[in-house]
This record gives sequence, C-alpha cells and structure tokens, in this order.
Amino acid sequence: MLDLKLLDRDLVMLNIEADTQKEALEKLAQRLCEKGYVKDTYAQAILEREKVFPTGLPTEGHGVAIPHTDVEHVNKPAIALGILQKPIKFNLMGDVDPNNQVDVRILFMLAIKEPHMQLKLLQDIMEIIQDGVLLEKMVQAKSVDELVEATEQYAREKEGVA
Repeated sequence: MLDLKLLDRDLVMLNIEADTQKEALEKLAQRLCEKGYVKDTYAQAILEREKVFPTGLPTEGHGVAIPHTDVEHVNKPAIALGILQKPIKFNLMGDVDPNNQVDVRILFMLAIKEPHMQLKLLQDIMEIIQDGVLLEKMVQAKSVDELVEATEQYAREKEGVA
C-alpha cells in the first residue's frame, strides 16, 4: 500500500490552474523544489523525461499522470499530488504519438531517491488509480485535509482496518 508518509500535506495542490502540460508539471515541481525535496534541475528533467517516456494513464472517470525522473535530481523522497482545475492532454504512458493522448486531472509527481523505490511506488499508485470512487473523491475534495482523509481511509480499508 502507498506509503502515506511520502505524501506531505504541503505537497498536495488542489485546483491547479494550468493551460498546458508544461505549466502543470512546472507548478507541481516548483512546490517540491520550494520544500527542498528536489534540486533546481528537477522541473526541467521532468519535462524532458515526459517527452520521451510519457506517463498519462486513462482511468475510470479522470485521467492520471505519474511524472518522475532520475534520482540525481532528488534530495529526499516524496510524492507531490496535484489536482488540475481542468483536464490537460498527456500522451499515453509508453506512447509518444501525439494522437494517443488522455485528458489528465490528477498528477502523482514522484521524487524518488532510491531506484528500487520506483517500482513499488508505481505499483501502489496503479492500485489506487484503479479505484474510480477514490479518484472522484480526490478531484472533488474542497481541501487538502479532505483529500488526504480520503486517501488515508482508502489505505485503512485496504489494510482491513476501516
């Protein structure tokens, strides 16, 4: 299950106003940088990696993207979570063809310090994004507390401690 300790409330952004993928990614990366989780090189590295290895995923209800980049741009591990005010086009994961895009509302931006963490985090996020009800709660959340409570409740239910 997703390690919620990596999801710092200060790294959750709701109603992100952005007209382009670049703008959305830069805003979330800037938050990671401001909080000291990543180096100044992180935002550009995210943008470059997204061009070559897109991270958009079609999911039930709202598209998701899981941008991440190499460990040398990271100071300490974290997950930044961004909810976009309106959907933005992202290329489908593993497909650079601009005709194969998904409308994304939810960004899980990973700052991974250890390469072995990447697979586990991606697996955990893949589990989360298969729950359309949770994704809807995340998009509809009116506050960071409401969003974090929805993810924590989901984690408790998965662990059988609801």
